[in-house]
Amino acid sequence: MITSFDAQRDTGLLSPVRAGTEVESAVSDRAWLQAMLDAEVALVRTQAALGTVPPSAAAAIGAAARAEGFDLRAIAVESRETANPVVGIIRTLTRLVAAVDPAAAEYVHRGSTSQDIFDTGAMLVAARALRIIRGDLRRTADALAVLARRHRDTPMAGRTLALQAVPTTFGLKAAGWRELLLQADVRLGRLLEDGLWVSLGGAAGTLAGYVEYAKVDGADADAVRSGEYADRLLDGFAAETGLARPPLPWHALRTPIADLAAALAFTAGALGKLAVDVQTLGRTEIAEVAEPFAAGRGASSAMPHKRNPVLATLIRSAALQVPVIATGLTQCLVSEDERSGGMWHAEWQLLREALRLTGGAAHTAVELAEGLVVSTDRMRANLDITGSQVVSERLTALLAPRLGKDAARKMLAAASADAARYGTSLAQELAKAPESAGLFPREELDALCDPTDYTGAAGQLVDRALG
Repeated sequence: MITSFDAQRDTGLLSPVRAGTEVESAVSDRAWLQAMLDAEVALVRTQAALGTVPPSAAAAIGAAARAEGFDLRAIAVESRETANPVVGIIRTLTRLVAAVDPAAAEYVHRGSTSQDIFDTGAMLVAARALRIIRGDLRRTADALAVLARRHRDTPMAGRTLALQAVPTTFGLKAAGWRELLLQADVRLGRLLEDGLWVSLGGAAGTLAGYVEYAKVDGADADAVRSGEYADRLLDGFAAETGLARPPLPWHALRTPIADLAAALAFTAGALGKLAVDVQTLGRTEIAEVAEPFAAGRGASSAMPHKRNPVLATLIRSAALQVPVIATGLTQCLVSEDERSGGMWHAEWQLLREALRLTGGAAHTAVELAEGLVVSTDRMRANLDITGSQVVSERLTALLAPRLGKDAARKMLAAASADAARYGTSLAQELAKAPESAGLFPREELDALCDPTDYTGAAGQLVDRALG
């Protein structure tokens, strides 16, 4: 039997990648509510510091602005009548403040508007989530650095268009995964430094309400007239929240949302690259890596022998969803007038989902990278599958000056086809080819066909990537 309480909860049943993770709590309804209350408190504290709100009122509002004192469901239902939750939050906050200090209640939401509080709250939520994500990215990158260093010279087949191409090293592959995560971390770091803005514009982005109440509340007339008060209000609000000051009010200029969307999509994609490679290399026929073992994890409901790649699957599922969600967030740049009827509202759930999916993927990647099982024996065995055809590029380069480029390619193509047809090695077929007679002693030819000796500058590239 489904109760009304069950129907209201988003437990993560359909999104296991983020279920039970730290980021899930950081972007929950209660966390979002608290962030909006934090925005209200930061605003009134700033106004008090500028002398337009009594300090006692700011203290009373701060004491009442605790999410546990609010009925989330009631506010959610009430927001159907106002199209946003801030109106209901302000009503409740005003009532709570009035119960202990009636005079202070007059200063709740002084001169403000719903979008200022919601958008500032959204940026606070995003900042908190990004810090969690960055911590997990760094842990994963550290684990990948260990793998890259350990397997700097471990040869394996490099694959292009799903087929073996030329040899590479597992160290270089791990270094590549790490590099993507470091790039993602840089993007998120830039947002945290200066890309998450407070929202302060008033009803239509002119700050008129704030300025008018400042006059009523005794602000210096010259400071108000010159714009100094507005500047100090913006600077103080940004300092109180720990967010950045925007160049202009951004009710209909959705740069922070678009930037968040892009950075989260890149981060999810970077994590997805790690996941899809682990899935591929973990195929039964390849078996070069495996996820860390955990009792009961990956069990199939029908096939007892299977141990499915759960961690990589969870990460990949998020990586496929976030870019689509980011598209929805980015299209909200096309926002009409000074405040949108629908575009702004469409961002809310999309932003939360992008944050918690990316956060869930980053959380999952830590365990995957720290426990990844690497089979060097299997990598070596797979390199031998083609009978050294994976070094045909090398032999083309060596034979071209002696035979001509086209002739060398034709000879190697024919020798490779024969090796595949007869189950022999490339060296054996080349030794039989009339065109190669006298070009290489057999021992030298065998050495040139050793795939473990054709990894180019892979080792040096790993060294450079690890600094």
